[in-house]
Amino acid sequence: MKNNIDVLAFGAHPDDVELGCGGTVAKLVSQGRGVGIIDLTRGELGTRGTADIRDKEATKAAKVLGVTLRHNMNFRDGFFENNESNQLEIIKVLRYHRPQIVLANAIEDRHPDHKKASELVSHACFLSGLPKIDTGQDAWRPLAVYHYIQFHELEPHFVVDVSGFMDRKMEAVSAYASQFYDANSKEPQTIISTKSFLESVRYRAANLGRLSRVDFAEGFTTEKPVVVDSVFNIS
Repeated sequence: MKNNIDVLAFGAHPDDVELGCGGTVAKLVSQGRGVGIIDLTRGELGTRGTADIRDKEATKAAKVLGVTLRHNMNFRDGFFENNESNQLEIIKVLRYHRPQIVLANAIEDRHPDHKKASELVSHACFLSGLPKIDTGQDAWRPLAVYHYIQFHELEPHFVVDVSGFMDRKMEAVSAYASQFYDANSKEPQTIISTKSFLESVRYRAANLGRLSRVDFAEGFTTEKPVVVDSVFNIS
């Protein structure tokens, strides 16, 4: 069975992908690429909202971005581990969808789940290419794993020009109404529910764009050097 998925974007929580690389995802979709989102948890430990609410918000955000699929692994928010059991579950997903590129959480960040998810997905991508790990599927290893940047200001190894897709990204982020700024909300305020945090999402993309001589950009780190066939392909 052929799966039309070129890129799988993983997030520890629903909204990680939208915040970290929503513009990149929207741009890939506009280019005809098949993109899927895999959420590791339902974000059930979040201070605001509930897991059921976030399920609905994730579905809404996926429609905004136009992705081919969205799936939740139902790992335990806050307590999932980078262990054999979880690696095998992700290997099964990778071997089924056979993506060329994987986008994963930041290599380090304020929320400990983000680094854990980053390492879990990265390790699973490598192990997925080993034929002696038997899942009843053919071995498959993505060509590359790229890590988007989240709360911490990490130095990107490359940026993607998302000019023209920033409004779509912000619409997808805003689908998580329970999590982000709402002047009428009675929920407890968190570090990400402030008006300034939501504004910072656009500002960061604008600032990376300024440094890169485009309107908006999203940054990524790599696990190995990026290869180009000509210096003229680097802008």
